Amino acid sequence: MYEIPLEDGPVRFAGALDLERRPGGGLLPRRLPAWTRQQYPDAFMDYVAAMPSGVRLAFRTAARTLEVDLLTTVRHFDKAARPAPAGVLDLLVDGRLAAQQPAPTGRVLRLAHARAEGREVPGEPGTVRFTELPEGMKEVELWLPQQTPCELLALRADAALCPPVPSGRRRWVHHGSSISHCTQADHPTGTWPAVAASLVALDVVNLGLAGNCMLDPYVARTIRDLPADLISLELGGNPVLKGTFKLRTFTPAVHGFLDTVREGHPDTPLLVVSPIICPRVEDTVPGAAPTPPPENGAEEPGDPGEIGLGPLTMPLVRDALKSIVRQRRRDDPHLHYLDGRALFGPADAADMPDGVHPSAKGYLTIAERFAERVTGAEGAFGG
Repeated sequence: MYEIPLEDGPVRFAGALDLERRPGGGLLPRRLPAWTRQQYPDAFMDYVAAMPSGVRLAFRTAARTLEVDLLTTVRHFDKAARPAPAGVLDLLVDGRLAAQQPAPTGRVLRLAHARAEGREVPGEPGTVRFTELPEGMKEVELWLPQQTPCELLALRADAALCPPVPSGRRRWVHHGSSISHCTQADHPTGTWPAVAASLVALDVVNLGLAGNCMLDPYVARTIRDLPADLISLELGGNPVLKGTFKLRTFTPAVHGFLDTVREGHPDTPLLVVSPIICPRVEDTVPGAAPTPPPENGAEEPGDPGEIGLGPLTMPLVRDALKSIVRQRRRDDPHLHYLDGRALFGPADAADMPDGVHPSAKGYLTIAERFAERVTGAEGAFGG
């Protein structure tokens, strides 16, 4: 077996925007550039950026056996009976799924809740082995589990590795919430952005950040500076679920995010996708406090003049995004809007067991509809 260098060698880390050198000598792929880390609001954002949804090691080889040593970090919430599953690694050969192996459980991060500071329980690295690969030279992609940070320690093969041949595919940069991160997918190439990219031959960079699609300026600057032939933004769900904006602040924040992206991509096809159906909060305001009585001389609660100061709802967010895109399209014909319910709507709610996140089957539905509606001749990415 040959030891293959993970840095400055033949391996391309597709979908990763940073490779953090860890104290033990491993490399931790991250989906945001290193400079953004000083602007993260909490440890949860840091953890999510290290979850390698869409990250894969790409190379060309005649090898028939591959081994990778890795140290995972799984979460274990205090009220849960056991840690979250580490997920699986997918091996693609010439674009087709050839094998899968479970990721080993390494470190365990104990948490009281998602945004709490974790208590780390040390763990050991594990080795994942793939054998009986097809004979001859082939393009290989090793996809990391979308829900589990993976520190890569070593890569071995029974033949030399070469850099991958450029695919010539258009590069699609996608940003969104947990709906795009897809931790509930069965495997890493089963996330809907990965499936959609495969269906229509795109090279995807998945910036779906579970619980953290908050119109953060550092994400907008990241997208601005990335090479991209196509860009899509699934927006609005997290601000509603987390109560982080009012309509008054949400609208200019969306404009500012789009302004920043357009600084680097003035003419790139840019699609804004509003939230998919969310039965748990579709007609309610999550965690909304009772409306206080009006002070002397104030407008009555619910007065149209005060709508912008009230809590966001899913219908309000969809209307706001549609209006923003309609307004901006007067000067930006390459900007498009898609109601997320066209990808996953009320009729699909049976494939959303928790009322917020689609099941693995539901993600396939989104992928197929995205490929059909968005990349077709009349779609935002058509042509």
